[in-house]
Amino acid sequence: MTATIATQNQPAIVYPEDDGNPMSENTKQFQLIMRIQGGIDALFKDNDSVFVAGDLLWYPVEGNDKTRQAPDIMVVFGRPKGDRGSYQQWLEDNIAPQVVFEIISPGNRMKAMYKLFKFYQQYGVEEYYVYDPADNELMGWLQTDGELNYIESIEGWVSPRLQVRFETASGDLEIYQPDGQKFLSYVELSRQKELAQQQMELTQQQMELTQQQMEQERQEKELVQQKADRIAQKLREMNINPDEL
Repeated sequence: MTATIATQNQPAIVYPEDDGNPMSENTKQFQLIMRIQGGIDALFKDNDSVFVAGDLLWYPVEGNDKTRQAPDIMVVFGRPKGDRGSYQQWLEDNIAPQVVFEIISPGNRMKAMYKLFKFYQQYGVEEYYVYDPADNELMGWLQTDGELNYIESIEGWVSPRLQVRFETASGDLEIYQPDGQKFLSYVELSRQKELAQQQMELTQQQMELTQQQMEQERQEKELVQQKADRIAQKLREMNINPDEL
């Protein structure tokens, strides 16, 4: 699909919504993109002014359909959630994505990565993170005075914008929410849900068992009381006051 912009006395400009490049080149890259995008989206699910997207073409300059990039993940603070065919910055209060992630695949080359870096620096990205799954290497840059500066100590780094923490000591990239919960894949979330359901069922069974035991104790006490009442009645019939015994 394409988006078309027409201006007075000028031919219509077409902003393609597809650059012809695949979202990912392998399953691990795809899974990481989905985990990070989904995790950030979930983190800001209650904030209507945070837009999160994966592999969406970003056009920073109106009238220029050649200057564009499709970050693996981008986060825009100050823009509403919702569907978009592309992110045309001039239609978004001219707000550039503040946080961008790229996951390196075997097809990525240093020249291409440098081109991405220059693009993101030029057009105002505040935080830029690159992860190489093959080497378990995370790199990051933080904008200062209009330039992206390399983050020397990335292990345990907390994103100023996202407030998430990055760890790679386990051998894979792990991202933790401010409350300490880890970003999970759909499979991990499904398993976690299943475990929670099983725990709920076990708790329910324990509650039912406790109620049964309480009911059994109540019935036993009632039987004892009925027996005591019968004995007392017999004693009264024999003109014996059971309360005096």
